[in-house]
Order: sequence, then C-alpha cells, then structure tokens
Amino acid sequence: MTERDMGKAALRGEPSYVWRQGQQRRMDMIVNAAGERIKGRVLENGCGVGIYMQHMARFGGQITGLEYDLERASQAKMHSPQILNATGEALPLPTGTFDLILSHEVLEHVQDDIQAVREMVRVLRSPEPAAGKPGGRAIIFVPNRGYPFETHGIYWRGNYKFGNIPLVNYLPRRWRDTLAPHVKVYSKRDMKNLFEGLPVKIVERTIIFGAYDNIIARYGVIGKVLRRILQFLEKTPLKRLGLSHFWVVEKF
Repeated sequence: MTERDMGKAALRGEPSYVWRQGQQRRMDMIVNAAGERIKGRVLENGCGVGIYMQHMARFGGQITGLEYDLERASQAKMHSPQILNATGEALPLPTGTFDLILSHEVLEHVQDDIQAVREMVRVLRSPEPAAGKPGGRAIIFVPNRGYPFETHGIYWRGNYKFGNIPLVNYLPRRWRDTLAPHVKVYSKRDMKNLFEGLPVKIVERTIIFGAYDNIIARYGVIGKVLRRILQFLEKTPLKRLGLSHFWVVEKF
C-alpha cells in the first residue's frame, strides 16, 4: 500500500473490493431487514466502488449511490450510472425520496455524523397510512467501541500506523480520539444520541462479529473455527465485544 493509499484508508476507510462470506452475510442481513423496500428506491450512502450496489440491484430496485471520494465514485459509475459525488451531510436529494438507505461502515468517517443521520432521515420516505405503506428504513453498520481492536489504525508520533491495533478503543475517550482522530467509534449510547429527536423508531439493533475471511484464507480450518465461535457469541451477552453495530430504523 502506497503512502497515498494509506492516507486515504485512514481518512475514508477501505471499501469492499471483493465479495466473500463476510459481505454475503451482511447482504443477507440487509435483505432481511429491508423486506419489500429493497425493490423500491434505494440509496447507498457512501457506496465506495459500488460492490453492495451491484448486489442490491439484483432485486429490481432503483439504486442510487452517493460517494464523497471522486476516484471511488468514478469506479462505482462503471457499474451504475446513478452515482452522486457529494457529502453525506448535505445530500443533494429531495425530501422523502427513498424506501431504503444503506450506510455501511461510513458514519465513522464523516465530519458531522449527527448531521449525516439527519440527512438520511430527511430523504427517507414518510409513511402513507391511507395507502397502507410504512415509512422508509435506514440500515446502518458502524464500528463498535467494545471491539478489542481498532481496525482503522492509529497515529503515533505524527505517523499513521495501519492495521488492527489492540485495546485502543478501551482507553478514555480523549486518549482514544488522540490516537485515532481520523475515525469515530460508537457505544450503544452514542448510537442512541445519533437518532435523538428524529422521527424514527428502532426496528432492530444488535452487535455482530466479522467473518474473518482473511484469517480463514491464511489459516484454513483454524480460521473457520474462530469464525464459528465468535459468531456464536452474538447470541450471548458477549456480543458487546463484537466488531460492528447493526441498526435498522424506520421513519414515522
């Protein structure tokens, strides 16, 4: 990875470039949470190079992608013409447009995550009781502060250190944010604060572990056993140590 690539990874994260078990597992969660909405007007807010858009498009919906990074937006446009190069804090879209919004590991990278959430809620479709139509839904994945590793690297003495850094997220917030000023991390309370005062209800919320495809590719059966154990923990109180929050909210 070049110095330029590392800088981009620090500021904006790394999008999904390949489709493996981890991506498919999350896609299954998205489809289950979306229901029929995935066949309507769909926005991926922070679409990277467009890999999730490609898979959502198979359900027949009208898919729009929004991506802040121009280079990645250009790559995504190779697969879909409906790509906007803009910021999540000021969506260039009409109010009440979308049946479904996906925000996949994006909010931690924006300058103002509260404003970005407000914008997503604004462009979600409001319910139409007379027509029997519920409101639009937003599906959100963000990093969990309880996870034992900071997966976005840290800055140490002015230099960026790429990789999974242990125990950073367990430090007091001020110290943690000094080491990782480039990326946010969320507790359950932080998640609640994002939606405070907004016209949404929480449909589903949980914490999930990863699929650890890289470990499996390297260590084979050992990696698969690790995946099975950690994903089993999602059914226990130890899910608080998981990789990502998964929240589904619906506009009312």
